[in-house]
Amino acid sequence: MPGHPPAKRSLGQNFLVDENIQRKIVEALGASLLDEVVEIGPGHGALTRHLVGRVRRLVLVELDDHLAGELAAGYAGRDDVEVVHADILDVPLAALASDVSQLRVLGNIPYNITTPILFHLLTPPRPKEILLMVQDDVAARIAARVGTKEYGALSVGVRAVARVERLFKVGRGAFRPVPRVDSAMIRVTPLNPPPLTEAEGEALRRVVRAAFQWRRKQLGKILREHPDLACDPEVASGALQAAGSAPADRPERLSPEQFIALASALP
Repeated sequence: MPGHPPAKRSLGQNFLVDENIQRKIVEALGASLLDEVVEIGPGHGALTRHLVGRVRRLVLVELDDHLAGELAAGYAGRDDVEVVHADILDVPLAALASDVSQLRVLGNIPYNITTPILFHLLTPPRPKEILLMVQDDVAARIAARVGTKEYGALSVGVRAVARVERLFKVGRGAFRPVPRVDSAMIRVTPLNPPPLTEAEGEALRRVVRAAFQWRRKQLGKILREHPDLACDPEVASGALQAAGSAPADRPERLSPEQFIALASALP
C-alpha cells in the first residue's frame, strides 16, 4: 500500500482494502454508542475508521510496533479510542474492558494463529459477541454439520460454549498482499449462562481431543484403549448410553451436546 511499509509475513499480515467489505463487516457487528469494542489487529485502521465515533469505547490491540505507533498517533486526540501495543494472546479481555460480558470483539486475524486466538477469546469471562475474519476452510470446520468430514475437535470445542454463524465469504482479492486462500466472516456468540464450569470444560477437551485423534475408530474402542482415557469397559458403555450413543459410533456422529454428556459421565 502506498505510504505504508510492506506487510510482515512473520505476523501473517494481510490488509483488508475493499471498502465495501469493510463497511459490510462493521454493519454486521451492529455496535452502537452504548458498546465497548475490542478490535484485534487493526493494521492500518481499515475497519477502525468505520468504527470510531460509532461506539462508546474502542480498544485497538496491535502487535506490530510501527502500526501500533501509527494508530496511537492518529487517534491521540480521542478519549474514546485506546491503543494497546501487545499480542492479544498475552492480554486477558478483562484487562481491556470494563464489563467483558457486554463486550464485542472484532478482528481480521492472522490465519496461522486463528485457533489459539479463538480459544483465548472463549476463555471465561467471555464477551457478548465475537466477529472474526478467518480462512474459509476454517470457517467451514467451525460451522460444520455433525457427521461430515469437516466436523471435528474445532467444531465441538467452539460450539460446546457458543453459537456459530458463518456470515459471508470474502475473496482473496479483497486483501493486500493477496493471500493464497479465500476468507469468511464468522459470528461467535458465547452461550449465556455459560454451559460448562472450568473443570467440565477441561474434561470435555480431554475426551474430544482423544476422540478425534482416533476419529476413524469406534467410540467404544477409543474410550477403552486411548491412553488419555483408558476406561473400564463397563464405565465406557454407561457413558456412551448416557450420551445417547453406541459403542460402534465414530466421533463425528456425536453432537457437541452429546460430547458434553459423554465427558460428564466419565470419571
